[in-house]
Amino acid sequence: MRVFKNIAVTGGAGFIGSNFIRHIFQDKQFSGRVINIDKLTYAGNAESLADVQNSFSDRYFFERVDICDFKAVKSCFEKYDIDCVIHFAAESHVDRSIHGPAEFIQTNIVGTFDLLEVCRQVWGGRNDTLFHHVSTDEVFGSLGDSGYFYETTPYDPRSPYSASKASSDHIVNAYHHTYGLNVTMSNCTNNYGPYQFPEKLIPVMLLNMLGEKPLPVYGDGMNIRDWLYVIDHCSGIWSVVQNGKIGETYNIGGENEWTNIDLVNCMCELVALKTGKDKEYYKKLITYVKDRPGHDRRYAIKCDKIKSELGWNQSVTFDSGLSLTIDWYLNNQSWIESIKSGEYLLWVDKNYTGRD
Repeated sequence: MRVFKNIAVTGGAGFIGSNFIRHIFQDKQFSGRVINIDKLTYAGNAESLADVQNSFSDRYFFERVDICDFKAVKSCFEKYDIDCVIHFAAESHVDRSIHGPAEFIQTNIVGTFDLLEVCRQVWGGRNDTLFHHVSTDEVFGSLGDSGYFYETTPYDPRSPYSASKASSDHIVNAYHHTYGLNVTMSNCTNNYGPYQFPEKLIPVMLLNMLGEKPLPVYGDGMNIRDWLYVIDHCSGIWSVVQNGKIGETYNIGGENEWTNIDLVNCMCELVALKTGKDKEYYKKLITYVKDRPGHDRRYAIKCDKIKSELGWNQSVTFDSGLSLTIDWYLNNQSWIESIKSGEYLLWVDKNYTGRD
Protein backbone atom coordinates (compact mmCIF):
# COMPACT_ATOMS: atom_id res chain seq x y z
CA MET A 1 0.00 0.00 0.00
CA ARG A 2 1.32 3.42 -0.96
CA VAL A 3 1.56 5.98 1.84
CA PHE A 4 1.79 9.73 1.20
CA LYS A 5 2.68 12.52 3.59
CA ASN A 6 1.36 15.60 1.77
CA ILE A 7 -1.57 15.14 -0.60
CA ALA A 8 -2.69 18.00 -2.84
CA VAL A 9 -6.39 17.78 -3.71
CA THR A 10 -7.26 20.11 -6.57
CA GLY A 11 -10.85 21.32 -6.61
CA GLY A 12 -11.18 20.24 -2.98
CA ALA A 13 -13.87 22.83 -2.24
CA GLY A 14 -16.16 21.33 -4.86
CA PHE A 15 -18.75 18.60 -4.51
CA ILE A 16 -16.68 15.42 -4.91
CA GLY A 17 -13.43 16.98 -3.73
CA SER A 18 -14.83 18.13 -0.39
CA ASN A 19 -16.44 14.73 0.21
CA PHE A 20 -13.14 13.05 -0.64
CA ILE A 21 -11.13 15.17 1.79
CA ARG A 22 -13.61 14.41 4.55
CA HIS A 23 -13.48 10.72 3.64
CA ILE A 24 -9.71 10.29 3.89
CA PHE A 25 -9.52 12.17 7.19
CA GLN A 26 -11.91 9.53 8.51
CA ASP A 27 -9.36 6.86 7.57
CA LYS A 28 -7.48 6.18 10.81
CA GLN A 29 -4.51 4.81 8.85
CA PHE A 30 -3.98 8.13 7.08
CA SER A 31 -1.76 10.42 9.15
CA GLY A 32 -0.62 12.83 6.45
CA ARG A 33 -1.60 16.35 5.48
CA VAL A 34 -4.08 17.53 2.84
CA ILE A 35 -3.55 20.70 0.86
CA ASN A 36 -6.75 21.85 -0.81
CA ILE A 37 -5.90 23.79 -3.98
CA ASP A 38 -9.03 25.49 -5.28
CA LYS A 39 -9.78 28.62 -7.29
CA LEU A 40 -13.22 28.92 -5.64
CA THR A 41 -15.30 29.32 -8.76
CA TYR A 42 -19.08 29.44 -8.42
CA ALA A 43 -19.19 25.68 -7.63
CA GLY A 44 -16.51 25.79 -4.92
CA ASN A 45 -17.43 26.57 -1.34
CA ALA A 46 -14.82 26.63 1.43
CA GLU A 47 -17.65 26.36 3.97
CA SER A 48 -18.19 22.79 2.82
CA LEU A 49 -15.05 21.85 4.77
CA ALA A 50 -15.54 23.98 7.88
CA ASP A 51 -15.83 20.84 10.01
CA VAL A 52 -12.57 19.47 8.62
CA GLN A 53 -10.81 22.78 9.23
CA ASN A 54 -11.95 22.75 12.86
CA SER A 55 -11.07 19.12 13.51
CA PHE A 56 -7.79 18.87 11.59
CA SER A 57 -6.34 22.39 11.66
CA ASP A 58 -2.80 21.00 11.92
CA ARG A 59 -3.23 18.71 8.90
CA TYR A 60 -5.63 20.53 6.56
CA PHE A 61 -4.52 23.58 4.58
CA PHE A 62 -6.35 25.65 1.99
CA GLU A 63 -4.69 27.52 -0.88
CA ARG A 64 -6.85 29.66 -3.12
CA VAL A 65 -4.98 29.02 -6.36
CA ASP A 66 -5.98 28.62 -10.00
CA ILE A 67 -4.47 25.42 -11.43
CA CYS A 68 -3.74 27.40 -14.60
CA ASP A 69 -1.37 29.62 -12.57
CA PHE A 70 1.83 27.63 -13.01
CA LYS A 71 3.96 29.67 -10.63
CA ALA A 72 1.39 29.63 -7.84
CA VAL A 73 0.89 25.87 -8.14
CA LYS A 74 4.64 25.25 -8.15
CA SER A 75 4.96 27.42 -5.04
CA CYS A 76 2.38 25.22 -3.28
CA PHE A 77 4.34 22.09 -4.18
CA GLU A 78 7.53 23.53 -2.77
CA LYS A 79 5.88 25.01 0.34
CA TYR A 80 4.19 21.76 1.38
CA ASP A 81 6.57 19.18 -0.14
CA ILE A 82 3.64 17.60 -1.98
CA ASP A 83 4.15 13.94 -2.93
CA CYS A 84 0.68 13.10 -4.28
CA VAL A 85 -1.88 14.96 -6.41
CA ILE A 86 -5.52 13.93 -6.63
CA HIS A 87 -6.90 16.01 -9.46
CA PHE A 88 -10.62 16.82 -9.23
CA ALA A 89 -10.52 20.45 -10.39
CA ALA A 90 -12.56 20.82 -13.57
CA GLU A 91 -15.40 22.62 -15.23
CA SER A 92 -18.01 19.86 -15.30
CA HIS A 93 -21.43 21.11 -16.39
CA VAL A 94 -22.34 19.95 -19.91
CA ASP A 95 -24.90 22.72 -20.48
CA ARG A 96 -22.34 25.36 -19.61
CA SER A 97 -19.81 23.77 -21.97
CA ILE A 98 -22.32 24.10 -24.80
CA HIS A 99 -23.00 27.77 -24.05
CA GLY A 100 -19.36 28.68 -23.37
CA PRO A 101 -16.68 26.06 -24.14
CA ALA A 102 -13.62 28.29 -23.67
CA GLU A 103 -13.49 27.90 -19.87
CA PHE A 104 -13.60 24.13 -20.26
CA ILE A 105 -10.66 24.08 -22.64
CA GLN A 106 -8.66 26.36 -20.35
CA THR A 107 -9.33 24.65 -17.02
CA ASN A 108 -9.68 21.02 -18.04
CA ILE A 109 -6.92 20.85 -20.64
CA VAL A 110 -4.48 23.68 -19.94
CA GLY A 111 -4.93 23.39 -16.17
CA THR A 112 -4.19 19.67 -16.22
CA PHE A 113 -1.15 20.28 -18.40
CA ASP A 114 0.16 22.91 -15.96
CA LEU A 115 -0.27 20.53 -13.02
CA LEU A 116 1.57 17.76 -14.85
CA GLU A 117 4.39 20.13 -15.76
CA VAL A 118 4.75 21.19 -12.12
CA CYS A 119 4.90 17.53 -11.10
CA ARG A 120 7.51 16.77 -13.76
CA GLN A 121 9.69 19.70 -12.76
CA VAL A 122 9.39 19.41 -8.98
CA TRP A 123 9.39 15.62 -8.63
CA GLY A 124 11.99 14.89 -11.27
CA GLY A 125 12.76 11.17 -11.29
CA ARG A 126 11.25 10.39 -7.86
CA ASN A 127 9.39 7.11 -7.66
CA ASP A 128 7.54 7.78 -4.38
CA THR A 129 4.99 10.17 -5.91
CA LEU A 130 1.63 9.83 -7.65
CA PHE A 131 -0.65 11.88 -9.88
CA HIS A 132 -4.22 10.56 -9.80
CA HIS A 133 -6.56 11.96 -12.43
CA VAL A 134 -10.32 11.89 -11.84
CA SER A 135 -12.26 11.57 -15.10
CA THR A 136 -15.75 10.71 -16.32
CA ASP A 137 -17.65 8.05 -18.24
CA GLU A 138 -18.74 10.76 -20.67
CA VAL A 139 -15.42 10.45 -22.54
CA PHE A 140 -16.70 7.13 -23.92
CA GLY A 141 -19.66 8.66 -25.73
CA SER A 142 -23.11 7.10 -25.79
CA LEU A 143 -24.39 3.53 -25.41
CA GLY A 144 -27.40 1.88 -27.00
CA ASP A 145 -29.93 -0.21 -25.14
CA SER A 146 -27.31 -2.79 -24.15
CA GLY A 147 -23.60 -2.99 -23.42
CA TYR A 148 -21.29 -1.23 -20.98
CA PHE A 149 -18.27 1.02 -20.83
CA TYR A 150 -15.04 -0.77 -19.93
CA GLU A 151 -11.56 0.65 -19.31
CA THR A 152 -10.70 -0.42 -22.86
CA THR A 153 -13.72 1.24 -24.53
CA PRO A 154 -12.58 3.63 -27.30
CA TYR A 155 -13.08 7.31 -26.55
CA ASP A 156 -15.93 9.04 -28.39
CA PRO A 157 -16.75 12.33 -26.59
CA ARG A 158 -19.82 14.23 -27.80
CA SER A 159 -19.80 17.56 -25.90
CA PRO A 160 -17.17 20.25 -25.32
CA TYR A 161 -17.07 19.10 -21.68
CA SER A 162 -16.43 15.43 -22.45
CA ALA A 163 -13.97 16.34 -25.20
CA SER A 164 -11.97 18.46 -22.77
CA LYS A 165 -11.91 15.63 -20.24
CA ALA A 166 -10.89 13.12 -22.93
CA SER A 167 -8.03 15.41 -23.90
CA SER A 168 -6.82 15.71 -20.31
CA ASP A 169 -6.99 11.91 -19.93
CA HIS A 170 -4.70 11.49 -22.94
CA ILE A 171 -2.27 14.12 -21.67
CA VAL A 172 -2.02 12.34 -18.30
CA ASN A 173 -1.30 9.04 -20.02
CA ALA A 174 1.27 10.73 -22.26
CA TYR A 175 3.17 12.09 -19.25
CA HIS A 176 3.32 8.59 -17.83
CA HIS A 177 4.63 6.98 -21.00
CA THR A 178 6.90 9.85 -22.10
CA TYR A 179 8.33 11.11 -18.79
CA GLY A 180 7.79 8.13 -16.51
CA LEU A 181 5.47 10.07 -14.19
CA ASN A 182 3.61 7.78 -11.79
CA VAL A 183 -0.06 8.16 -12.65
CA THR A 184 -3.38 6.41 -12.06
CA MET A 185 -6.75 7.38 -13.45
CA SER A 186 -10.42 6.70 -12.73
CA ASN A 187 -13.57 7.20 -14.78
CA CYS A 188 -16.81 7.49 -12.84
CA THR A 189 -20.55 7.56 -13.46
CA ASN A 190 -22.94 10.29 -12.31
CA ASN A 191 -22.34 11.20 -8.66
CA TYR A 192 -24.97 12.31 -6.17
CA GLY A 193 -24.90 13.15 -2.47
CA PRO A 194 -24.35 16.04 -0.03
CA TYR A 195 -22.65 19.34 -0.97
CA GLN A 196 -23.51 19.08 -4.69
CA PHE A 197 -23.93 22.47 -6.34
CA PRO A 198 -27.51 22.83 -7.63
CA GLU A 199 -26.78 22.67 -11.34
CA LYS A 200 -26.95 18.86 -11.53
CA LEU A 201 -30.15 16.86 -11.85
CA ILE A 202 -30.82 15.61 -8.32
CA PRO A 203 -30.23 18.86 -6.37
CA VAL A 204 -31.94 20.94 -9.08
CA MET A 205 -35.06 18.81 -8.98
CA LEU A 206 -35.09 18.75 -5.19
CA LEU A 207 -34.71 22.51 -4.78
CA ASN A 208 -37.27 23.16 -7.53
CA MET A 209 -39.74 20.91 -5.73
CA LEU A 210 -39.24 22.80 -2.49
CA GLY A 211 -39.60 26.11 -4.35
CA GLU A 212 -42.64 24.91 -6.31
CA LYS A 213 -40.83 25.54 -9.60
CA PRO A 214 -41.10 23.46 -12.80
CA LEU A 215 -39.14 20.19 -12.93
CA PRO A 216 -37.60 20.38 -16.43
CA VAL A 217 -36.86 17.05 -18.09
CA TYR A 218 -35.01 16.88 -21.41
CA GLY A 219 -36.63 15.32 -24.49
CA ASP A 220 -38.68 12.23 -23.75
CA GLY A 221 -37.03 11.69 -20.35
CA MET A 222 -35.72 8.28 -21.39
CA ASN A 223 -31.99 9.10 -21.29
CA ILE A 224 -30.32 6.66 -18.92
CA ARG A 225 -27.60 7.36 -16.36
CA ASP A 226 -25.75 5.16 -13.88
CA TRP A 227 -25.84 6.78 -10.42
CA LEU A 228 -23.03 6.48 -7.87
CA TYR A 229 -23.21 7.73 -4.28
CA VAL A 230 -20.35 10.18 -3.78
CA ILE A 231 -18.89 8.41 -0.74
CA ASP A 232 -18.61 5.18 -2.72
CA HIS A 233 -16.80 7.14 -5.42
CA CYS A 234 -14.43 8.57 -2.82
CA SER A 235 -13.65 5.15 -1.38
CA GLY A 236 -12.97 3.89 -4.89
CA ILE A 237 -10.53 6.70 -5.63
CA TRP A 238 -8.78 6.17 -2.30
CA SER A 239 -8.40 2.47 -3.12
CA VAL A 240 -6.80 3.31 -6.47
CA VAL A 241 -4.49 5.93 -4.94
CA GLN A 242 -3.27 3.50 -2.30
CA ASN A 243 -3.14 0.26 -4.27
CA GLY A 244 -3.93 0.77 -7.95
CA LYS A 245 -1.37 -0.28 -10.55
CA ILE A 246 0.73 2.58 -11.89
CA GLY A 247 -0.32 3.60 -15.40
CA GLU A 248 -3.71 1.90 -15.09
CA THR A 249 -7.26 3.22 -15.37
CA TYR A 250 -10.14 2.03 -13.17
CA ASN A 251 -13.86 2.46 -13.81
CA ILE A 252 -15.92 3.36 -10.73
CA GLY A 253 -19.67 2.99 -11.21
CA GLY A 254 -22.88 2.59 -9.32
CA GLU A 255 -24.19 -0.24 -11.54
CA ASN A 256 -27.48 1.49 -10.93
CA GLU A 257 -29.25 2.65 -14.11
CA TRP A 258 -32.24 4.99 -14.12
CA THR A 259 -34.05 6.84 -16.86
CA ASN A 260 -34.28 10.54 -16.06
CA ILE A 261 -38.05 10.52 -15.86
CA ASP A 262 -38.15 7.49 -13.55
CA LEU A 263 -35.61 9.15 -11.26
CA VAL A 264 -37.59 12.41 -11.13
CA ASN A 265 -40.80 10.52 -10.35
CA CYS A 266 -39.00 8.55 -7.63
CA MET A 267 -37.74 11.80 -6.12
CA CYS A 268 -41.25 13.28 -6.17
CA GLU A 269 -42.55 10.32 -4.18
CA LEU A 270 -39.68 10.36 -1.68
CA VAL A 271 -39.79 14.13 -1.11
CA ALA A 272 -43.57 13.97 -0.69
CA LEU A 273 -43.10 11.29 1.96
CA LYS A 274 -40.58 13.42 3.82
CA THR A 275 -42.52 16.70 3.58
CA GLY A 276 -45.98 15.25 4.22
CA LYS A 277 -47.38 16.27 0.84
CA ASP A 278 -49.13 14.16 -1.77
CA LYS A 279 -46.77 12.85 -4.46
CA GLU A 280 -48.97 14.35 -7.19
CA TYR A 281 -48.27 17.76 -5.67
CA TYR A 282 -44.72 17.46 -7.02
CA LYS A 283 -45.34 15.30 -10.10
CA LYS A 284 -47.60 17.97 -11.59
CA LEU A 285 -44.48 20.20 -11.76
CA ILE A 286 -42.75 17.87 -14.27
CA THR A 287 -42.25 19.69 -17.57
CA TYR A 288 -40.73 18.21 -20.74
CA VAL A 289 -38.37 20.62 -22.49
CA LYS A 290 -36.44 20.67 -25.76
CA ASP A 291 -33.55 18.21 -25.72
CA ARG A 292 -30.05 19.59 -25.51
CA PRO A 293 -27.63 19.27 -28.48
CA GLY A 294 -25.66 16.02 -28.60
CA HIS A 295 -27.46 14.53 -25.61
CA ASP A 296 -25.95 11.06 -24.99
CA ARG A 297 -28.67 8.43 -24.67
CA ARG A 298 -27.21 6.04 -22.14
CA TYR A 299 -24.17 5.67 -19.86
CA ALA A 300 -23.37 2.49 -17.95
CA ILE A 301 -20.05 1.35 -16.51
CA LYS A 302 -18.71 -2.08 -15.72
CA CYS A 303 -16.35 -1.86 -12.76
CA ASP A 304 -15.21 -5.49 -12.51
CA LYS A 305 -11.55 -4.42 -12.63
CA ILE A 306 -11.54 -2.32 -9.45
CA LYS A 307 -13.58 -5.00 -7.69
CA SER A 308 -11.33 -7.90 -8.62
CA GLU A 309 -7.97 -6.12 -8.30
CA LEU A 310 -8.59 -3.82 -5.33
CA GLY A 311 -11.55 -5.39 -3.54
CA TRP A 312 -13.69 -2.26 -3.83
CA ASN A 313 -17.47 -2.45 -3.90
CA GLN A 314 -20.41 -0.10 -3.57
CA SER A 315 -21.54 0.19 0.05
CA VAL A 316 -24.65 2.39 -0.26
CA THR A 317 -27.83 1.29 -2.03
CA PHE A 318 -29.56 3.83 -4.22
CA ASP A 319 -32.65 3.89 -2.02
CA SER A 320 -30.53 4.65 1.02
CA GLY A 321 -28.24 7.11 -0.78
CA LEU A 322 -31.08 9.10 -2.31
CA SER A 323 -32.87 9.29 1.04
CA LEU A 324 -29.67 10.44 2.78
CA THR A 325 -29.09 13.04 0.07
CA ILE A 326 -32.59 14.50 0.32
CA ASP A 327 -32.35 14.58 4.11
CA TRP A 328 -29.04 16.44 3.88
CA TYR A 329 -30.49 19.17 1.65
CA LEU A 330 -33.59 19.47 3.81
CA ASN A 331 -31.41 19.88 6.93
CA ASN A 332 -28.79 22.24 5.48
CA GLN A 333 -30.75 25.25 4.31
CA SER A 334 -28.01 27.66 5.42
CA TRP A 335 -25.51 26.01 3.05
CA ILE A 336 -28.02 26.23 0.22
CA GLU A 337 -28.75 29.90 0.90
CA SER A 338 -25.02 30.70 1.00
CA ILE A 339 -24.50 29.42 -2.53
CA LYS A 340 -27.78 30.67 -3.99
CA SER A 341 -26.51 34.23 -3.57
CA GLY A 342 -23.94 33.69 -6.34
CA GLU A 343 -24.34 35.21 -9.79
CA TYR A 344 -24.21 31.81 -11.43
CA LEU A 345 -27.58 30.83 -9.99
CA LEU A 346 -29.08 33.61 -12.11
CA TRP A 347 -27.65 31.85 -15.16
CA VAL A 348 -29.06 28.53 -13.96
CA ASP A 349 -32.56 29.99 -13.54
CA LYS A 350 -32.45 31.50 -17.01
CA ASN A 351 -30.72 28.78 -19.06
CA TYR A 352 -30.79 25.53 -17.15
CA THR A 353 -33.14 22.72 -18.12
CA GLY A 354 -31.75 19.78 -16.19
CA ARG A 355 -28.40 18.03 -16.18
CA ASP A 356 -28.09 14.25 -16.02
